[in-house]
Amino acid sequence: MRIALGLEYDGAPYCGWQHQPAGCGVQDHVERALSAFAASPVRTVAAGRTDAGVHARAQVLHFDTVAVREETAWVRGPNSTLASTIRILWARRVPEEFHARHRARSRTYQYLLQDDAVAPGLMHTKVGWFHRPLDVVLMHEAAQALVGEHDFSSFRDAQCQARTPVRIVSGAGVARQGNLVVVTIRANAFLHHMVRNIVGSLVYVGAGRQPPDWIARLRDSRDRRLAAPTFAPHGLYLTAIDYDSQYGLPAFRPCPFLPSP
Repeated sequence: MRIALGLEYDGAPYCGWQHQPAGCGVQDHVERALSAFAASPVRTVAAGRTDAGVHARAQVLHFDTVAVREETAWVRGPNSTLASTIRILWARRVPEEFHARHRARSRTYQYLLQDDAVAPGLMHTKVGWFHRPLDVVLMHEAAQALVGEHDFSSFRDAQCQARTPVRIVSGAGVARQGNLVVVTIRANAFLHHMVRNIVGSLVYVGAGRQPPDWIARLRDSRDRRLAAPTFAPHGLYLTAIDYDSQYGLPAFRPCPFLPSP
């Protein structure tokens, strides 16, 4: 049978989602817990391959197994052996056609950024940081150039292995929430470091180093060398993944410090 799971995790202690030879990926920890609970090897496929230090409120994965367990048991059992920084939130039996990555209609990432003279201490692994106030109105205006189907080569990491740099961004916005700047981007899929590279360039706009229309010109240049440096991973969260309602996947629980995506 095929099982879908919803997870949340703090990415700070891990070297990203994906399996690593050293066993330091979130995937490695989840598969060990699932395999022990199923009493047979379990291999998972996730909707998003988050980088080292990146967090998830709404990761979705699937796996196939011959082990027969109640849905709630797939939550309680593995959670009893997982580190406290990783939690399975729900489990659902799904049809074999379901695929966590290929059936996802969109993914939403949010970046939390503290713009203050003093770098965060308590939240240093949970938010990004810029040393002076940013103009979120200009940043939001600039972000609208990202919406639509575009070649995002200007925001693509040199090591990206995607077959095409073209992605469809269905929503992009920047807003202030308390003492944080929140960047929200929803797309059908993302390139390697795409969101962090976009955030770095939006910070240039917010700091007055570039005008808002620079983002559109940067997008059209398709030249990564012209964009800002990649921003730190600490403030990045995978916050929503959208699937067809036919699969009956539950909603993720709200996060106390993240706005609704």
